[in-house]
Amino acid sequence: MSSSLEALTIAAVLIALLGAGVWIGIALLLTGWFALWAFTSSPPGMILATAAWESSSNWTLTALPLFIWMGEILYRTRLAQDMFNGLAPFVQRLPGRLAHVNVAACGIFAAVSGSSAATTATIGRISLPELKKRGYDDRLAIGSLAGAGTLGLLIPPSIVMIVYGVAAQVSINRLFVAGILPGLLLMMMFSAYIVLWALRHPDRLPQEFERTTLAEKLSRSRLLIPVVGLIVAVIGSIYAGIATATEAAALGVLGALVIAALSGGLTWASFTEALMGAVRTSCMIGFILLGAAYLTRAMSFSGLPADLAALVADLGLDRGTLIFVLTLFFIVLGMFLDGISIVVLTTSVVLPAVSAVGIDPLWFGIYLVIVVEMAQITPPLGFNLFVIQGLTGRGIFQIAWMTMPFFLILCLLVVLITVFPGIVTALTP
Repeated sequence: MSSSLEALTIAAVLIALLGAGVWIGIALLLTGWFALWAFTSSPPGMILATAAWESSSNWTLTALPLFIWMGEILYRTRLAQDMFNGLAPFVQRLPGRLAHVNVAACGIFAAVSGSSAATTATIGRISLPELKKRGYDDRLAIGSLAGAGTLGLLIPPSIVMIVYGVAAQVSINRLFVAGILPGLLLMMMFSAYIVLWALRHPDRLPQEFERTTLAEKLSRSRLLIPVVGLIVAVIGSIYAGIATATEAAALGVLGALVIAALSGGLTWASFTEALMGAVRTSCMIGFILLGAAYLTRAMSFSGLPADLAALVADLGLDRGTLIFVLTLFFIVLGMFLDGISIVVLTTSVVLPAVSAVGIDPLWFGIYLVIVVEMAQITPPLGFNLFVIQGLTGRGIFQIAWMTMPFFLILCLLVVLITVFPGIVTALTP
């Protein structure tokens, strides 16, 4: 059977299972079993055992539950409220005023949570009621929150970066450093759009705003000290080479516990809730990683990734054309799969093809995170859209339409890092 027919058959089985409502991890396992049974003579059971061990015995993976736990702890503190109050005085004179708090607060919280959904939910609980009460246009408030919430994937520490680093055998420390400039650039692009929107629609923003003195700004900026200190401790230790990603994650958990205790948010109930939340999320991701590792091993035994890489090489696509094709492919995948599933499902198949045209796996990791960010705000299965639906009660497609300008900004960022790859690699050693 030709490689293209094998690929279509495997894809059809996976799509059928997902369409039937089978859990993603189980669907990946069953598809891998089918691929081994149908296209190879290898024993599926023995390969499942080795894949299960290899997918779970990687020391780097220990950073994953730790960063998730750190985000869960902070999720249950007054951190978001303090960030909103601390940032608000500094954006009052910018066109768009408090809408910029969505971007800034999401960027800051992203640097201590690593999760897009957690960032959107935490900041949204505070910012959306405040912006609505003050008369801000719903389209700007909801759209900026959904778009800025994706920063949880790009600004380190990022759970998706850890998953990609393990799958692609790329240094997670280098991935974290590589995500800093694109993350800051994306925040600037989001804020620039808010400024342009505000200048074009001044009548759809409140005309009154809070006037604060310099002394009041400095006083309220003290509310930002705990989270900024935690960011410096976690990211700074990685960037300075003092700690590995796993060690920095442990430091982050300790810092989050201290912040929660000092803010009065650390109780036995909140501690156990945060711990169980981290366990549930980590188990879900681990199960998906196991299924993806098994399916990847099955496809490797069938020779499919090498055949597809050779096919791409034979097509003679240049770097830009391949990135354009892959972007369309990932956007379509994002309509039906969550970000982590996209990464673990496609990395082993796509990497040989991108390596064949000379694309750096480190650069490709940041590119992949950005297109996965698009998946977070792409209907019908965009996780950020579901989070905002729960906060506002609005329809998924209505929220997606409000988010469309920020989706296009993400597309523009892909173009920028493709034309100027130094945006990704400038800080990496």
